[in-house]
Amino acid sequence: MLFVLQRVIRYSLRHGKTMASPLTLRLDEKTRSRIGHLARRNGLSISEFIRRAIEASIDREEPAVVPYEAMRDLIGVVRTGAPKLSQKMGRRFAKLLKDRQLRGRR
Repeated sequence: MLFVLQRVIRYSLRHGKTMASPLTLRLDEKTRSRIGHLARRNGLSISEFIRRAIEASIDREEPAVVPYEAMRDLIGVVRTGAPKLSQKMGRRFAKLLKDRQLRGRR
């Protein structure tokens, strides 16, 4: 149930659509009070605070970016000193295997 709710909220927030129907949520008095306090401190309505909390929870559970996108700006910034290292690696590896085979035959 929570998974479906998270999907609906994520879709609505990302596509700028308004909620089609309200959601009833039962909370104990202490939790309701804490949410109200935090919402007021952040200048938000309780509903908006809860929407943002759910969105943050969804983002933690299912990141929107793939690992490559998260690290794209870091790829290629480290200099190893050896130019075209990845292009030469295939030949180096083939030579290494060939040398091992020759040593194993002796």
